Amino acid sequence: MAIKTLDIQVLEKSAENIYEATVIASKRARQINDETKIELAQRLEPVLLKDVDDESATNQDRLNLSMEFEKKKKPTAQAVEEIVQKKLNYRYRDKN
Repeated sequence: MAIKTLDIQVLEKSAENIYEATVIASKRARQINDETKIELAQRLEPVLLKDVDDESATNQDRLNLSMEFEKKKKPTAQAVEEIVQKKLNYRYRDKN
């Protein structure tokens, strides 16, 4: 996958400052990563529970599933894209 450059000023316009935008992106990337892990576990479960005599068929299913997940966008790239496109809402915690 090719490396894409990002104009920092575009990211900074999405939040009050660049540090805030970085924290928002990292928290969202962590959420996306957790969602992906859950999805992978759910999709791997039937493959692992399959009662197949041929071990290579199970390994091929695992490999296909792994390759599918490898082709997805990285969580950090998704998070930054959501911030730049204003698809992400964030708020501050109450200081009470």
